[in-house]
Amino acid sequence: MNLFEKAGMTLLHRMDPEAAHGLAMKALGMGLAPAPGQITSDRLRCTVAGLSLPNPLGLAAGFDKNAEVLDGLSRAGFGFVEVGAATPRPQAGNPKPRLFRLTEDRAAINRFGFNNDGMEAIAGRLMKRPRDMVLGLNLGANKDSEDRAADFAKVLTRCGPYLDFATVNVSSPNTEKLRDLQGKEALSALLAGVMEARGALDTPIAVFLKIAPDLDAQGLEDVAEVALASGVAGVIATNTTLSRDGLTSRFRDEPGGLSGAPLFEKSTRTLARLSQLTDGKIPLIGVGGVSTAEQAWQKILAGASAVQLYTALVYGGMSLIPNIVHGLDAILEREGCTAAQAVGQGRDTWL
Repeated sequence: MNLFEKAGMTLLHRMDPEAAHGLAMKALGMGLAPAPGQITSDRLRCTVAGLSLPNPLGLAAGFDKNAEVLDGLSRAGFGFVEVGAATPRPQAGNPKPRLFRLTEDRAAINRFGFNNDGMEAIAGRLMKRPRDMVLGLNLGANKDSEDRAADFAKVLTRCGPYLDFATVNVSSPNTEKLRDLQGKEALSALLAGVMEARGALDTPIAVFLKIAPDLDAQGLEDVAEVALASGVAGVIATNTTLSRDGLTSRFRDEPGGLSGAPLFEKSTRTLARLSQLTDGKIPLIGVGGVSTAEQAWQKILAGASAVQLYTALVYGGMSLIPNIVHGLDAILEREGCTAAQAVGQGRDTWL
């Protein structure tokens, strides 16, 4: 992190977290953030669910909810980018304040509630996307929808033509009863509708399922079974957690989903168990608490074909991206393997 970025981060951390995020988005859109461009090597390059990635580090959904800074993100060094979540109709989300920095824990708690501009506005921006990036959209449901399961298919139908992949998000803790859709029967029906919408696209795209880290053993087995049967391209493990174990920040008891450093171990263990349950039949994307190259490496060893981050940027800035990617490349060189060859090779450590 250079002096300019350090000064910017110091300023942002003196502001309300949601306002600071908005300012960081503006800076990225104006080209004021680090922009190393594509970072790749023969060790980093990989194919995940048919997607050719220059490197396996991606941006998780939630950073760019409305697909507003796609140009800046395409130059940030990520191997792939996920924006959203998008719902059929615009919605304001939950009342503010709804984002909290847990600085002592290198974490954040949010209860946004799928605030976004709606699929029509987001589709208009996706139409103008840079072509030299791998881009996905997180699909959501309106809070007051009469048929939440159908909402996911609606957004995919509208936005799918401009995407490389889409993610079914039934694991946000901030929309009441949304996580109920992770149940076996409800999830099977929901995914059937989404996959039907995918099949109707002129060019079908990869569809991922994003799960919570708070599923019990039976719930995780059910998710694995449904994922394998449904035809989804892979699973993203995991979303934020409702757990507050070990936190020290004064904001630790705020309602919402916890992300960042405290989630790393829990999400990685969930990832490893899911890798065991799916037995390599579908790729997994590991997310939760990644802030270093070593942590990205551990996700890959636990079973992830690719990795995502978001909250770490709150503390490390955008320069963290090339640092992690170059660091991961150095680890792969040290280990004498490619990222693809390492997937799941250390899974037992996390079971």
